[in-house]
Amino acid sequence: MTMNTRDEALARDAADPLAPLRAQFALSPDTIYLDGNSLGVPPAAAAQRAQVVIAAEWGEGLIRSWNTAGWFALAKRLGNKLAPLIGAAHNELVVTDSISVNLFKVLSAALRLQQRRDPKRRVIVAERGDFPNDLYIAQGLVAQSNGAYELRLIDDPAELSAALQPDTAVAMITHVNYRSGYMHDMAALTQLIHQKGALAIWGLAHSAGAVPVDLNGVGADGAVGCTYKYLNGGPGAPAFVWVPHRHQGAFEQPLSGWWGHRAPLAMSPLFEPDDGIGRFLCGTQPIVSMALVECGLDVFLQTDMRAIRDKSLALTDLFIELVEARCDEFPLRVVTPREHAQRGSQVSVAHPHGYEVMQALIARGVIGDYREPQVMRFGFTPLYTRHVDVWDAVETLHDVLVKETWRAPEFAIRASVT
Repeated sequence: MTMNTRDEALARDAADPLAPLRAQFALSPDTIYLDGNSLGVPPAAAAQRAQVVIAAEWGEGLIRSWNTAGWFALAKRLGNKLAPLIGAAHNELVVTDSISVNLFKVLSAALRLQQRRDPKRRVIVAERGDFPNDLYIAQGLVAQSNGAYELRLIDDPAELSAALQPDTAVAMITHVNYRSGYMHDMAALTQLIHQKGALAIWGLAHSAGAVPVDLNGVGADGAVGCTYKYLNGGPGAPAFVWVPHRHQGAFEQPLSGWWGHRAPLAMSPLFEPDDGIGRFLCGTQPIVSMALVECGLDVFLQTDMRAIRDKSLALTDLFIELVEARCDEFPLRVVTPREHAQRGSQVSVAHPHGYEVMQALIARGVIGDYREPQVMRFGFTPLYTRHVDVWDAVETLHDVLVKETWRAPEFAIRASVT
C-alpha cells in the first residue's frame, strides 16, 4: 500500500493492535531504533527486576535463593516460556550459555548420533555466507576430531541438494541470514535434509521473536538461538538450545558439566546425564542476566507470532517502498528479498559508502548497523517499532544522501563494533 504522507504513517500506528506494547520498553523518544536484529531495547521492567535479583534475592536471600527464588529451575522455566515462540514442546528447551557453546553441544551430539548409525556419515554441510561464528565453531569441532569430521561449504541454497551426499551427517542451516535478511523455507529444507539421510540443525538468532517458527511441525533435529536480539534479553544474555523429545535420550553432548547431571547435588564422581533437556546444561547459570531474559519474554505473552509477523511485513514493505521512492537517484540497492516468504524482519541496503552513511544516520538518531561489504542493516522489531519511525528514518536517510553529510571525516573512522 502506497504511503504519501507522514500523517498516514501516524494513522497506521493509531490502528496498530501492537502499539500499546511499545510503552513496555525503555526507549528514548529521540531515537529511531532499527537495530533490534543486533541488540534489542531493554524492557521497562528489566531495571526493577535486576534490582530485585541483586538487592533482595541475592542480597537478602543469599544462597537460599537457589531454592526460595527458583534460581535452580530458571534455565528450564525460561525455556518453557520461550518454547511456544519457536514451535517447541514443554521441556524441549533450556536458556543457557551462548550460541557458540550451545552450537558446539548440539552439533557434536548430532554428529555422534550419526556416527553410531552410520560411520560413513562424517560431513557437516553449511553455507559459506552464514554468520562466521557458526562456521568457526564447526571448524573447531572438525579440527578437534583429528580427521574424523569434515566441513563442506556451499555458496548458494540451490547447491544444498547436491552437497548432501551419503557421507553427510548434519546440515547446519541458519534460518534468516544475518547480512541479507534472506529467510529459508524451513519445512522444505528439513524435508530435503532428511530425505538425504542427514540431521537438520537450525540457527534461529534472527528468527526467534521475529518470524513464526515451528520446529516440531517441520521435524527439525536441533536448534540454537539467542535472546538478546528480538527477544530483548539484554547484551550478552544467555542463548537457548532446543532438542526434540525424540532425540534427547540419544544426544550425548560433550560438555558434561554438573548441571547436566541427573542428580547434580548427589556429588557423584561418575557423570550420568539428565534424562531430558537438562543434559544440555553445563555449569552454574548466570542468574542476574537470565532473570532479565524473562522480562522480554513476558511481553510476548501479550500477543502472538502471527500478529508480530503481520506487522513486521508491513514495516519492512513500507521501508522498501519509501527507500525506493525517496532515494531512487542514489546508488542504493535493497539486498533483502521482496518475497514475504523469503524475508526475515530486517531490510539490508547496500551503498558504496554504507559504513559512512550509517554513521551519519546514527548521528541523527536513526540507529541501524553495518556489515561488510557495503551493507546497512535496518531491523524492525514489531513490539516497539512504529510506522512513523519508518517514515522518519527514510526521510533522514534521504537528507543525509542529498546533503552528503556522510562525507564528514568523522564518519569514516571505523569503530571497534560496526
